[in-house]
Order: sequence, then structure tokens, then C-alpha cells
Amino acid sequence: MKTIDCLGYSVYSENILPSSMSKEKIVVNTINPHCYCEAKKDSIYKKALTNSDILLPDGIGIVWAIKTLRHQKIKRFSGSDLHLSLLKQLNKAGGKVFYMGSSDSTLQMIYEKIKKEYPNISVGSYPPPYKPVFTVEENIQIIDSINEFNPDILFVGMTAPKQEKWVYEHKDHINANVIASVGAVFDFYAGTIKRPGTFWINLGLEWLPRLLREPKRLWHRNLISTPKFIWDVFVAKMNNR
Repeated sequence: MKTIDCLGYSVYSENILPSSMSKEKIVVNTINPHCYCEAKKDSIYKKALTNSDILLPDGIGIVWAIKTLRHQKIKRFSGSDLHLSLLKQLNKAGGKVFYMGSSDSTLQMIYEKIKKEYPNISVGSYPPPYKPVFTVEENIQIIDSINEFNPDILFVGMTAPKQEKWVYEHKDHINANVIASVGAVFDFYAGTIKRPGTFWINLGLEWLPRLLREPKRLWHRNLISTPKFIWDVFVAKMNNR
């Protein structure tokens, strides 16, 4: 598969998503400007991203950077797009999906929604403890729950970089064909947090309504990380002349 190098990361276009029924284990992550900036400071997170089998451009900034540095045009492919694409693939053949992350109530809403929209999919889930780092015993319990269900697809939703680092550390012990870190997608799909509409998404401004809705949580990624990312792109552009 061809890769597009974006500031050191291999980014794949959405037209080469893996088959959820593949026998090969595939780890899928997404990257946006904030992820890029955080990975520069966190070596484990950087390894988790660079060792992804597929790294999708979840952010208009990544799309812009690739066009600026490589003169290649790709489309943004968000965690929500990935989630729905894999569910549609799996529903066609029938299979099992497991959600690790979020709360019992959110997971129950996901279960009810998939039951209606994707009747050929069996759903398992596990709500992990709400804490920065799990104990060895907690990790064993989480992995045992996943492996007992034996899913075709595992979605991990614990926010970045925690989710990507957890998958990177434990992927070799997890029995799933596809492992995808999708962050806020759990809440978007369950409806506990409303995703901005297609008007904002098509304009490449999905971040704006989210920032206005959650300024305390999102101000840093939009007002600090984004300018840093833009600066790095311009520096890379000048160095490549």
C-alpha cells in the first residue's frame, strides 16, 4: 500500500480501509494537528502512531499539510467515519464488535442503537475504571473480557493519547482482527455528545462548534497546538525548497 509521508507519519487515505474479516491483525489510528504536537512531546505516543498499520487524517489540518508539503490531495477521514465504515462492512458478513471505554450507560445506548441499525452484529463491551493508568490486574481483566468475546473489531474510546498508548502496549495480547482507537466517537454515536452538523464538517470547521461547546477541554488543542502545527508545516516547506 502506498503511504503519504506527513511530517514523519505514514497517513493512509480512506479508500484502503482494512477488511474487518481479515485474518491479519490491523491497528488503525487517526491523527490531527493536536495529536502531532502531543506526539512530539511523548515518545510512547509517537511510537503508537508511527507503528499504526493505518493512520487516517482526522483533521483538516492534516489534509492541508499533505497538500502543502506533498502536493497530494486527500480527504479527511474522521474517527466517526472509520467507525461507521467498519460497522457497515461487518454487518454485511455478520460478526462481533467490542467497545472498550466510556460508561455503562453510554455503552448500553450504543448497544441499543447497533441492535436497530446493524442487526447482523453482536456487541460486547467493557467500561474501564476512570483513571489515568490501569493496574496490572485491571489490564488483565480488560483483556480477558475482550478475548472471551473474541471480536472481529475492537473499538477503544478513552481519549488520546491514552487509548493509542494502551493499544500499543497490549495489542499483541488482544484477539481481534481490527483494533481502532476512536476517542469521542462513543459519545457521538450514543448521542450523549452531539457532533457538529455536516455544514461545519464540509467547511472544515467542525472544531469551532466543539470549541465553543467545550472551551476548557479544547482550547489548548485549537489555540496552542494548531498554530504550532502550522508553523512546523511552514518550516518543513521552507526546508524542502
